[in-house]
Amino acid sequence: MTTPDHPEPPERTEHDVRMSRFDRRREKIRREIEQSREGDHKVPTWVLALILILFVAGWAYLIWG
Repeated sequence: MTTPDHPEPPERTEHDVRMSRFDRRREKIRREIEQSREGDHKVPTWVLALILILFVAGWAYLIWG
């Protein structure tokens, strides 16, 4: 509903919508990179690497074992 006091906002173009989505995505990626650089990880990287190695070794054992 429009009233004389509050006119309807102008419609956004497709370009505006896409750029807004692009900007939000870029900002989200920037925040994730900043968090990664801070090094405040819950699980150390070496533990994740060890789990991956064990998983791949177990999978290989099931396939070729």
